[in-house]
Amino acid sequence: MKTLAMPPYAPTLIESTRAIGYTIESAIADIVDNSISASASCTDIFFFPIGEAYIAVLDDGYGMTSDELNTAMRYGSQNPKEERAANDLGRFGLGLKTASLSQCRTLTVACKQGLHIEVRRWDIDYVTDTGEWSLIVLDTEEEINSIPRIDRLREYGSGTLVVWQNLDRLRVGEIDFSRSMSKKMNSVRAHLSLVFHRYLSGETGLKRILLRMNEHLVEPADPFLTKRNTQIMADEVMEIEGSKVVIRPHILPHVLSLTSDEINELGGKDGLRKRQGFYVYRNKRLLIWGTWFHMMRQGELSKLARVQVDIPNELDYLWTLDIKKSTAIPPEMVRNNLDSVIERLAEQSKRTWVYRGKRETQDSVVHIWNRFKGRHGGIYYNINRDHPLVEVFNDAAQSVMHNIEMLLTAIESSIPLNQLYLDLTSEKQFDNETIITAPEVEDMLRALLEQMPSDTAKGELLARLAVSDPFVNYPTIIERYRAGGIANGRE
Repeated sequence: MKTLAMPPYAPTLIESTRAIGYTIESAIADIVDNSISASASCTDIFFFPIGEAYIAVLDDGYGMTSDELNTAMRYGSQNPKEERAANDLGRFGLGLKTASLSQCRTLTVACKQGLHIEVRRWDIDYVTDTGEWSLIVLDTEEEINSIPRIDRLREYGSGTLVVWQNLDRLRVGEIDFSRSMSKKMNSVRAHLSLVFHRYLSGETGLKRILLRMNEHLVEPADPFLTKRNTQIMADEVMEIEGSKVVIRPHILPHVLSLTSDEINELGGKDGLRKRQGFYVYRNKRLLIWGTWFHMMRQGELSKLARVQVDIPNELDYLWTLDIKKSTAIPPEMVRNNLDSVIERLAEQSKRTWVYRGKRETQDSVVHIWNRFKGRHGGIYYNINRDHPLVEVFNDAAQSVMHNIEMLLTAIESSIPLNQLYLDLTSEKQFDNETIITAPEVEDMLRALLEQMPSDTAKGELLARLAVSDPFVNYPTIIERYRAGGIANGRE
């Protein structure tokens, strides 16, 4: 047997890898991953859309030596099966090259340690001309000084500067490139604020990083609103091959209790529904979100449910993590444990949504409406005939009671359920303008008490109303009448 060495043809492969599927958001996030892995405390993103346009990412991490930089610029610089440091956000040893060259034709990386700067460059046009994997070494002062933002790198004791030039992919189809680039970078800002929110906020046990875009701070976008009254359910921990997967379910506050800024932080009006589901983090970096992995449907009543799933990088192979780090599929052993989590979470989300953030009334309360399950699994409501407001007519003439019963039946059969569903599941501010006020409750109470034949009957009625809608919500009024009677019930 004999073998032939068949190295890939550089111009063809380097052009092909540009089509892996990076977006501008995921590409820049991949570069920020490298900054975090290099223990950077500050990362700056610069974009300049005029003239010789460029995008640059600068960090104050530990930088690289000449040999380390050469290795980093090699395609497939690290075996994905190799054990990585706990804070390493890399995977295949391809991200720096494939992410960068998916957006530009010229990638320059400059590293500084002490007073020494090393620079390497991939230029696709040069690779095409030579037909070889020709990595350019910039080693003259003039060449190094021509790199955008190199002066900022010189200010650091150590660090790395990644520069994208010849931004061909970003220019495709754009008439006003400057305007379109600014719009895209706004989308990048929103993406980074979500993907790295745990690093940006500096949660307990995690080094906080400073991230800026054109000198403006990138604020964290917490998808769980943990600083609000989000319900955090008990963690579930699974041990897989000696590593732990931690699952933490959350139920968001009802949308009507949120400010416009908080709604925007959750992804806006559309995002509230579309971003329900699992949020998978690899070493605290968000990989994938807004999916139930086909384990349940995205519904209106589950829109407040979000599940944080933390996985370590040593389990990458089980989650079939892709090069872009934007797709992860839970293994069967994890999916089996998630079923019970989903069931509990969906029910809790439904309860929070249906009661619109208000405290659920207790079973001892006499409600105006009764809820029943039908024979075929459907739900219907009727007016509680035992409610004191209905029972007050018991002594009325039979013809009057018949008319009242017909009225109640007509009300029950005419509930606009479809329209109510649309209104209640709308993310717009929804105010019930028919909410009864305290003066109206008191007027109603006085009218009922005046119909009672004796003080004993009045006392019994007050006792019943104290646990009945809507009077149960106004205990001070009930107590005042219990203590003072009708004559001096008003203050």
